[in-house]
Amino acid sequence: MSEKYVYLFSEGDASMRNLLGGKGSNLAEMTGLGMPVPQGFTITTEACTKYYDDGEKINDDIQAEILEYITKLEELTGKKFGDVENPLLVSVRSGARASMPGMMDTILNLGLNDTVVEAFAKKTDNPRFAYDSYRRFIQMYSDVVMEVGKAFFEKLITAMKEDRGVELDTELTADDLKELAEQFKVEYKDKVGEDFPSEAKEQLFGAIKAVFRSWDNPRAIYYRRMNDIPSSWGTAVNVQSMVFGNMGDTSGTGVAFSRDPSTGEKGLYGEYLMNAQGEDVVAGVRTPLTIDQLKDQNPAVYEQFVEIVNRLEEHYRDMQDMEFTIEEGKLYMLQTRNGKRTAAAALKIASDLVDEGMIDEKQAVLMIDPKQLDALLHPQFDAGALKKAKPIGTGLPASPGAAAGQVVFTAEDATEWATKKGAPVILVRLETSPEDIEGMNYAQGILTARGGMTSHAAVVARGMGTCCVSGLGSIKFAADEKSFTLGGKTIAEGDWISLDGSSGNVYGEAIKTVPASIGGYFERIMGWADSHRTMKVRTNADTPRDAEQAVKFGAEGIGLCRTEHMFFEADRIAAIREMIVSETVEQRKAALAKVLPIQRGDFEGIYEAMEGRPVTIRLLDPPLHEFLPTDEGDIEALAGEMNLTVERLKEIIASLHEFNPMMGHRGCRLDVTYPEIGEMQTQAIIEAAINTNKKHPDWNVVPEIMVPLVGEIKELAYVKNIITETADRLIEESGVPMKYLVGTMIEIPRAAITADEIATEAEFFSFGTNDLTQMTFGFSRDDAGKFLNAYYEKKIYENDPFARLDQNGVGKLVLAASKLGRQTRPDIKLGICGEHGGDPSSIEFCQSVGLNYVSCSPFRVPIARLAAAQSALKQADAK
Repeated sequence: MSEKYVYLFSEGDASMRNLLGGKGSNLAEMTGLGMPVPQGFTITTEACTKYYDDGEKINDDIQAEILEYITKLEELTGKKFGDVENPLLVSVRSGARASMPGMMDTILNLGLNDTVVEAFAKKTDNPRFAYDSYRRFIQMYSDVVMEVGKAFFEKLITAMKEDRGVELDTELTADDLKELAEQFKVEYKDKVGEDFPSEAKEQLFGAIKAVFRSWDNPRAIYYRRMNDIPSSWGTAVNVQSMVFGNMGDTSGTGVAFSRDPSTGEKGLYGEYLMNAQGEDVVAGVRTPLTIDQLKDQNPAVYEQFVEIVNRLEEHYRDMQDMEFTIEEGKLYMLQTRNGKRTAAAALKIASDLVDEGMIDEKQAVLMIDPKQLDALLHPQFDAGALKKAKPIGTGLPASPGAAAGQVVFTAEDATEWATKKGAPVILVRLETSPEDIEGMNYAQGILTARGGMTSHAAVVARGMGTCCVSGLGSIKFAADEKSFTLGGKTIAEGDWISLDGSSGNVYGEAIKTVPASIGGYFERIMGWADSHRTMKVRTNADTPRDAEQAVKFGAEGIGLCRTEHMFFEADRIAAIREMIVSETVEQRKAALAKVLPIQRGDFEGIYEAMEGRPVTIRLLDPPLHEFLPTDEGDIEALAGEMNLTVERLKEIIASLHEFNPMMGHRGCRLDVTYPEIGEMQTQAIIEAAINTNKKHPDWNVVPEIMVPLVGEIKELAYVKNIITETADRLIEESGVPMKYLVGTMIEIPRAAITADEIATEAEFFSFGTNDLTQMTFGFSRDDAGKFLNAYYEKKIYENDPFARLDQNGVGKLVLAASKLGRQTRPDIKLGICGEHGGDPSSIEFCQSVGLNYVSCSPFRVPIARLAAAQSALKQADAK
């Protein structure tokens, strides 16, 4: 066989991570460094891929190679697999190339059976240890390989401890544990329908298959999707000779970090248990000891461990997370990896490592996960309080942060409770609409039953920096819409709930939150990032408040200002509605004249907030029916203002209904049908810029006017003519020389493939990847959440294409449009303003295409800055 699927630890090193996985390559590296690593071998990630290609079977050639390496391991250890006299026992552990803590499965003490355990007890002269290892193995094998839940066995353990009158597992005798092992086997046969396997090779291949299978267990699939890990990578399997921490009081096991993973403080941090195996430390069976207590228990092992920790951190030049076992006073290293850490710790560690001369500024920028920065920018739950809470449901983590508040079910109630009662509120809706904007603004958090990661609720919440959980379809609303049921609990108006927008968890109680905090390390790291970044980072902002927040986070302009979000404010919605239901051009212009000074004031506020930075303003985009009243009282009031009968107004409202409004009368189509809308908006944009330039001549505001939903060059030419005629006249009348740009959003596939024509009129392109994704895939971003989970389960999609840019399809349209646009207009400005502008993997794609900027919600600006810097550094290294 030409392909090699198995490697001894001594045959690999850290550079073989893709093949051996993170755990396997690090065990190989530590072996090469001469550290005390129990001998073993790694079955490669390619063997896992082959397992799935062959219909979830380990083929004969790979089985033979594994057995060949068992023989090599026997020679290295001087023990025999399945032997009664001198048995070789092994652990079988997963190890993907990307760290996935707790996502996949582990089995310890493999190779024991009724006969071997007796011989093992005699050989070690420690029957209690032998039977403790055996009962653990039966429980692990049953759970991991045969999927018999741990709970069945835990009940038996609890019953025996109660019967014996003891509290701890360690107080059970050898005879107790022997009896427990027999009970476990009976439980196994009862649940599986056959005897527990006694043949070592059968146990081994059952365990290897189980680890391969665990690559596709639900928690691993979810973790991969959240962390952008492809399913094609597969997991390696590490088979390692056992060392035992449960042999008595001179043995133990523990987990340690070379720095505090919560704060980043330098110094050994960790826990251990004597007379225990690995799972005991994390399972909370007993209260662990802190690592510094080992210094008193066994000073020699402690000093050796400290020396190894320092060597490993210096070798890997990063904070290390290590597992170790002490067997009868001898130290063994079972794992090392770059440790998971909080966002605050990540910034401190990167900064300190630079100061310590271990890494340079580029490496510091590259070692921080941009998505982690979210945690620094939003309130979080108090860790202690969160530990005690149990979620009643889990939706989509649509906007990060934590929120606790009293439930309200309408935007009006959210506003009233917050402003008049001073109450923190959580707005709970089937779905939100643009009309809800004021209530959303006052809410601490937003929870919706419908909608995906780019639904209205998600997009608006992210822009505001408000916590949001969306798409929680298991919510059942009461008929009176004043309560809902979730997870068997009924929550009424005024009841307290808590939302975790970073995990999607919903809690049926108030959980204490702690405010966001950004320290000096943040500014230092972001300064390094900006020095290496080549793409600009703008923000999507519709209000001066959003714009100011984005500037504080480092935004270099506005890439998308959505004018429609301004129209729902109380002082203008009536005039907008009047304009929509007008039956003549004169009526429409009269209504728009009322809006003009308000909209001009909005733009002046945004120009002031941006202090001369570029501002891209999108003309009115959504369908007009979104602005119309649905409440009977509002309809009657509007009819009176317009001198219409209620019946006639209802006819007009009904006539504006569309079967598919997202592809209906919206975007540039509104300006083609009603040119006076484009005229008013252009007037507001230009007059606001003129006024701002008069006030601040050194700012030199250059408005960028963006025409949405263009699919045909003639559409853009028509609307551009409205803009230029209006703008040029106003600039001439003002006597203030001023430049402006006219561009378009590329959000229709036809626009992307005719971009060379569109660039004859457009001075810039902004890729509206929300709609471009929607129209390319042919499904609604608000409804996709109903079926996407089935697509993930069946591996049709690995990620939500609205959260992470589909580079293979939508990305090709972006690339094609960029090339075509530059062919026509070499200096055309290219950017992206969809939600993908804040996603690190999508930003890396934008860097590769050569976009000038990305634009994202204000609270994603730091993420985009860091991700853009990382993309530039990776691109430079690849050249």
